[in-house]
Amino acid sequence: MSQNQGTLKRNLGLWAIVGLGLGYMTPTVVFDTFAIVSEDTHGAVPSAYIVALVVMAFTAVSYGKMVGVFPQAGSAYTYTRESMHPNVGFLVGWVALLDYLMLPLVNVLILRLYLESVWPEIPGWVTVVLLTIVITGTVALTMRGTSNFNSLLLLFALVVMVVFCVFAVNLLLEGHGNGTVLSSTPFVGEPIENGLEAFEPLVLVGGATVVCFSFIGFDAITMYAEEAKNPKIMPRAILLTVMLGGLIFLIAGYLTQQLFPTNEYIIDELMNNHGESLEKAESDLEDPLPAIGKIVGGPVFQFIFVSAGFAATMASGLASHASVSRMLLVMGRNNLLPGKIFGRINPKTSTPVYSVVIVGIVALLAIWLDLDTVASIINFGALIAFTFVNLSVIAWFAIRQGRRHTPGDIFKYIVMPGIGTLLTTLLWSQLDQVSLLTGSIWLVVGVLILALVTRGFRKQPANFDEAQPVTGFTKLPDA
Repeated sequence: MSQNQGTLKRNLGLWAIVGLGLGYMTPTVVFDTFAIVSEDTHGAVPSAYIVALVVMAFTAVSYGKMVGVFPQAGSAYTYTRESMHPNVGFLVGWVALLDYLMLPLVNVLILRLYLESVWPEIPGWVTVVLLTIVITGTVALTMRGTSNFNSLLLLFALVVMVVFCVFAVNLLLEGHGNGTVLSSTPFVGEPIENGLEAFEPLVLVGGATVVCFSFIGFDAITMYAEEAKNPKIMPRAILLTVMLGGLIFLIAGYLTQQLFPTNEYIIDELMNNHGESLEKAESDLEDPLPAIGKIVGGPVFQFIFVSAGFAATMASGLASHASVSRMLLVMGRNNLLPGKIFGRINPKTSTPVYSVVIVGIVALLAIWLDLDTVASIINFGALIAFTFVNLSVIAWFAIRQGRRHTPGDIFKYIVMPGIGTLLTTLLWSQLDQVSLLTGSIWLVVGVLILALVTRGFRKQPANFDEAQPVTGFTKLPDA
C-alpha cells in the first residue's frame, strides 16, 4: 500500500454499528407492509414477525460466525465463495444482486405511495420520475454523501414511532379496535367464517415471507467490520441489530394490529371519520402508513408520521442506490459486465455515473409495480443469500476445519446453521409464483454469464464483492 492511500479508522463502537444497521433496516417499513401481511395472516401480523425474527436470529448467528473469519468483506457471496466453491459463490452473489437492484426501486415505490396518499392529485408516474432524478442525481454526485445523516434520521423515525405507540395505547383504552391494550388476538388472528381461529402455520409462514423484507439490511453492517473499535464486537452487533429491529417491528405491529384487527377497520375509519371515498380508502391500503397516521393522530400527526417514513426511506434509497452502483462498478471492472459501461468512473465526481443511471432506470419500474410484488422479488434474493450463509458455516467450520467431533462443535457448526438453513428454505418455498419465476430467470442468466466468463466453467470467476477496493478502473473522458 502506498503512503498516499488512506486507511479506515477503527472508531465505531457497538451501539454506533447497531444504529447504522437499524437505520438501514428502516423501522417505519412495518407500517408500509402492514395491510399486506394483515390480509395474508388473517390479522396475525405480530406472529408473522415472531416467525421471521426466529429465522433471522439463526441467520444472524451464522453471519456473526463468518464475519469473524472474513472481517474484510462480509457478504453471502464472499462466504460461499471461500467456504464452498467460487462458482457457487458467483451464483449466490448474482442472485443477491437481484435483491440489491430492487431495493432502490422499492424505496422509490414506497415514496411514491406516501406522496399519492397525501397529494392524490399528482400522477404517480410524475413522482416516480422526479424522485428517481433526485436520488440518481445525488448518488451520481457523491457515493457516500448520506452516511452522516443516518443516526439523525433513525432517531427521528424512532421518536415518531414512540409517539405513535402512545397514541395507539390511548385509543385502545378509549375502546377503539379490540378495545384493550393486552390481548392474544393479534397473535392468533381474527375468527374466520366458521368460527374457528385463523391460526394456521403455513399462513404465518407466508406472512413471515413478506415481513422478511423488513429485516433486509441487518447483514449490511458487516461492511463496517474494518471500522469497528474491536472486530470481536461484530457478531454481537449483528445479533443485537436483528433482535432490536425485531422488537421494534413486533411492538409496532402488535399495537397496529390491535387497533386495526382487519383492513376493513382502516377503510371504515377513513370513510366514516375522514370523508374518503371507498375507492380512495382501498387504494390507501397499498401502503397504509399515511392512513394509519391520519387515523391515529389526525392530519398534523399524519404529516409528521409520513415525514419520518419519507426521511428514513429516502436515506435508505440513497444508500441502496449507491451500494448496488458500486457492485456493478466492481463487476464491470472485472469484466463480469461490459467494462466500457459499468467499469467507468467520472473523473469529476469520482462516481460510476453509467452504473448509477442504469440503477435509476430500473427504479422507474416503480411506476407500474406494486409493493407486494417487489417485496416478494427482493425476498427471493435475500432468502437465497441467507440460506447460503447458514450453509457456509457448515462448509467452513464443520467440513473444511473439521470442527465436528465434539458436542459443542456439532451444535454450533452443524445443528444451529442447519436449523437456519431449514427455516430460510421454508420461507423461500412460500414465495409467490411471480417471485419464483423472476428469480429463476435471473438465476439462469447468471449461469449463462458464469459459463461465458469461466470459458465453460474451466477457470475461476472474478470477484465482485462491493467491499473490494476499486483500483485499475477506467475513467470517463473529460467533457
